[in-house]
Amino acid sequence: MAFEERINRLDSADRRYGIGEVSELVGVAPHVLRQWESRFRDLKPKRDRSNRRYYTKADIEVARRIKQLLRDEKMTSKGAETRLAEELKGAGRPNTNTEARDLVDKIDGEVRAILEILDKYEVKGDEE
Repeated sequence: MAFEERINRLDSADRRYGIGEVSELVGVAPHVLRQWESRFRDLKPKRDRSNRRYYTKADIEVARRIKQLLRDEKMTSKGAETRLAEELKGAGRPNTNTEARDLVDKIDGEVRAILEILDKYEVKGDEE
């Protein structure tokens, strides 16, 4: 079953998840989650009165993203922490509609320039 299906099947948005359940959902061992807590500022599960960790859906998403950055994208811990912090703070995203339009215009210009370069080269099948 896919991660999204498993997490969406679970109860309410304010449900608490234990470290064993989270390790199963994310696909890493509990000790790995504990290590990530010490390495990544943005992964800070809360603790209950008996000092046991409990995770929220947001914490699980952060852990899942950390795994993706480290394992799939082969980033270092420091690089993954920087990228995660940027993503969570929305760095690099346009803050206003004007900034968004300017970004789209810039991308459009770059794509058109690439297409012009490609048009200069003839494809072998088009030489007839």
